[in-house]
Amino acid sequence: MLALIDFGLALRIESSIQLVLWLVLLVVKGYALCDAVLRRGEFFLAADKQNKVFWLLLLGIFLLLHLFFQSVLFNMIGTVAAIVYLVDVRPTLQSMQQR
Repeated sequence: MLALIDFGLALRIESSIQLVLWLVLLVVKGYALCDAVLRRGEFFLAADKQNKVFWLLLLGIFLLLHLFFQSVLFNMIGTVAAIVYLVDVRPTLQSMQQR
């Protein structure tokens, strides 16, 4: 009986951790998409970082896939795309905007 209670607790903890991770990754993707929407298109081309439409489509599609499908592969690819945008593209665009 005690083992069943511990197993149930473990499942609830795992479920809670998965929900928190799902929400955090959703926020990261949403933040990256919102930031890309607010940046001017000519900065993307001047920074040689693809174009604005590419990033909007990439981030938007993976955000929708994150919301409506539970595919680990799509979630990982979308997370990597959002992190690449936030770590590589966004700082370059910010420095160009400040000039």
